[in-house]
Amino acid sequence: MTTVPAPIISQNPADPSDVLVSVPAAGVFTSVRAVEQARAAQPGWFAVGAAARSAALCAVAAAVDAAADELAALAVREVGKPLTEARAETARTAAIWRYYAQAPFEPEGAVHEQPAGGGLLLTRRRPYGVAGLITPWNFPFAIPAWKAAPALATGNTVVLKPAPEATACAQRLAEIVHRAVPPGVFTVLPGGPSEGAAVVSAADVISFTGSTGVGRRVVRTATERGIPVQAEMGGLNAAIVLPDADITRAAGHIADAIAGYAGQKCTATSRVIAVGAALDPLREALTEALRARPAGDPAHPATVCGPVISRQARDRVLQAREGLPELVGAAVSARPNGWYAAPALVEKVPSGHRLLNEEVFGPLAALLHAEDLDHAVRMTNSVPYGLVASVHTASLDAVLHGLDHLDTGMIRVNAPSTGVDFHLPFGGVKASSHGPREQGHEALAFYTSGRTYSLAPAHP
Repeated sequence: MTTVPAPIISQNPADPSDVLVSVPAAGVFTSVRAVEQARAAQPGWFAVGAAARSAALCAVAAAVDAAADELAALAVREVGKPLTEARAETARTAAIWRYYAQAPFEPEGAVHEQPAGGGLLLTRRRPYGVAGLITPWNFPFAIPAWKAAPALATGNTVVLKPAPEATACAQRLAEIVHRAVPPGVFTVLPGGPSEGAAVVSAADVISFTGSTGVGRRVVRTATERGIPVQAEMGGLNAAIVLPDADITRAAGHIADAIAGYAGQKCTATSRVIAVGAALDPLREALTEALRARPAGDPAHPATVCGPVISRQARDRVLQAREGLPELVGAAVSARPNGWYAAPALVEKVPSGHRLLNEEVFGPLAALLHAEDLDHAVRMTNSVPYGLVASVHTASLDAVLHGLDHLDTGMIRVNAPSTGVDFHLPFGGVKASSHGPREQGHEALAFYTSGRTYSLAPAHP
């Protein structure tokens, strides 16, 4: 008897009665078959050469640009991304495809002189085969782009398993990419954990972004198979504010990093550490800044904080706030529809509280106090995660101290913790990340294996 996979249903978080898509999950058999078809297509895709692969990625970039308004509106509707951010994401998505369109022409190795005699020593890089990509819902176009574009540029084929909540966005992206590449080169699989596990069990290289628990299972399975794997698994990010900082400006940056997209970014700020005399003025300025960023309709251009992705996500945020003194924030959003949680700042959080040890993934942050910079650094480093930290100060000495002692993969100075430069490596340390970095030139190295060739003359 054949089991029919459960449907994948994607709802508008601002209006859950609005169902964008309801489709059957691909199922394990179809998922494995998709990887096999991608593997069959891979040699031909690699053989078309650098110019053809570059042209295909340029064509995707142009198509994303042409459909920018439609794609932004789809992201607003499916994942509740505020319109301004959705527009920025679609622009960045096109830029990512265009950036990696130049990658096929990058040098793929080096020539070395033999220790003695004639001949050549060469190094080259070759694609692994099928890149299995598992992506979250919060950046439904940009994250698939910064995984798929370098994989395709280097000659791999791609099987993408998106988060169920971003199924419509992934299907629309597939429509765009399919017009630029041959059949089997880029495949989207609607589904959940079973489909993701099937991809991890069959592909040749794996890139994952999502929760820590799932990421660890992905890493374990890929490692047991002996295939390359990278996993981005979140953060518990701190913003350190010193007394010499521009407090008003710092508060604005931090408020954006707390409330922006309802805190649903792995780089969002969830801990604000005021150093010494910065505490009182920062408390006042940050409270005012958060009040100016209420939860609202994501389709409105002025909205910074839209809904969270689901009822479960909203309940998780509200539960994390229970019993804590709130400087700003309402218990439940006043909006009649949708899964909204107002941005909140809390104080006097006990050391063992989940807010200081787990990623809540919502518009919620704790205001903490440190005696001095060393104390602030210890507080920042005390959690299991190490993705990003922001430091707000006018002191170069403090900046250099942070660069030397903060245990995070990224440090942003006088800027929000959020924000990604796609041409630079992205990733963290400790529980935040596993494996090589994403983005930039390092992505090209991740999706390829190094080969060393020794060429000796036939007649020395």
